[in-house]
Amino acid sequence: MTTQGHDAGTDRVSVAEAAARAGASVAGEHFRRGIDVERKGGKTDVVTEADRESQRRVIERIRATFPDDAVVGEEEDELKTVPDEGAAWVIDPIDGTNNYVRDIRAFATAVAAVVDGDPVAAAIALPAMDDVYTTDGDAVWRNGDPVGVSERDDPETAAVTPTVWWDFDSRDEYATACTEIVERFADLRRFGSAQVTLAMVAEGALDATITNVDCNPWDTVAGVHMVRTAGGTVTDLDGDPWRHDSTGLVASNGPLHEEALAAAQAVREVERT
Repeated sequence: MTTQGHDAGTDRVSVAEAAARAGASVAGEHFRRGIDVERKGGKTDVVTEADRESQRRVIERIRATFPDDAVVGEEEDELKTVPDEGAAWVIDPIDGTNNYVRDIRAFATAVAAVVDGDPVAAAIALPAMDDVYTTDGDAVWRNGDPVGVSERDDPETAAVTPTVWWDFDSRDEYATACTEIVERFADLRRFGSAQVTLAMVAEGALDATITNVDCNPWDTVAGVHMVRTAGGTVTDLDGDPWRHDSTGLVASNGPLHEEALAAAQAVREVERT
């Protein structure tokens, strides 16, 4: 494992924050400036030059301090899976690109440091909202102020969101996720960015988020680390601790986790039929 003599937590959180800010600065500079949009795959799988430039800026900032660490990134030729051994960085230059190209402010640059597959530090920067979330594994801060998950334990007071994208051939699962949430909880939100959503769970603005979809690590690792550090619970669809290679994701404040998990499991049952 290569750490270049730096502490696995303290130094890495400062680099994660600096890298997230650097990438978010690029995204912010191009936001609402009419940037060209390309499609990587389906009709909603979009990318812009801002995504690529932001990722390059993030990587440059990381490698200035940790030149030998692996990088897992959404764009270009970086790794697409998290290594189980050694130090690595998991980055998403613009999480919520569909929001970004629609001039919606809910998008973020996310950076997580992992060692032997486990996150040790993370930062999520929302340039259009002037918010930066950071964690060293001991506490979570938003713009330097400590935050934590909500204390709500009554589902009828809770706001919950479905997250990650259900493709057009899985709309029955998407519909079930929405139905389960509105029948079990007070209200539903959807923000179009998993990292923004997880940061909101970590700060207590949302009470839970669910999906049965296989999640990309760049969409989730930073935010999952924040939710757990903030006092919340994150599991897979079986209720086991979530990992970067888990199927599905259920993140909550803790008291509402069983209800959120039941909602996600109901979606899985639709998937299996």
